[in-house]
Amino acid sequence: SEKLARRLGWKEEAVKSLRWGAYLHDLGKLAIPDAILHKPEQLTPDERRVIQKHTTVGYDMLQDLHFLPAETLDLVRYHHERWDGQGYPSGLRGQDIPSTARVFSIVDVYDALTSVRPYKAAWTRERALSEIKLQGGRQFDPQFVESFVLMMTEQDDARLVR
Repeated sequence: SEKLARRLGWKEEAVKSLRWGAYLHDLGKLAIPDAILHKPEQLTPDERRVIQKHTTVGYDMLQDLHFLPAETLDLVRYHHERWDGQGYPSGLRGQDIPSTARVFSIVDVYDALTSVRPYKAAWTRERALSEIKLQGGRQFDPQFVESFVLMMTEQDDARLVR
């Protein structure tokens, strides 16, 4: 997330807010029952509603920590919003989604796709990047996706050169 933010020309204070949000983004999952959080099968609609509350629960938990920047709190609350407005908790769309949440959501999904989960095997880097590209303009900010994919491709190219 930090590399992408720097690539996008963010000032260090904004990068710091993003970093703190990345560390804290799933804090609200502490309030989610383990039976739902670690369920190996598909969630029921009721279970999905419970897990979706982690964004607002985490935000509420952090409200009284006045040293946290608003951009950090925005990331915690809005990292599951979608560019097309179909996300949660507020159904924000496009530029209305705070930039920290827009950047982090790409990296968070990439990490989720390339990691083993109780309900799925890890995807390859190529498959995950293909999905991220496909979701540009739908789930993700298309300009941020373009920068992310280019950054990851350059990183892969640098590995090949070594």
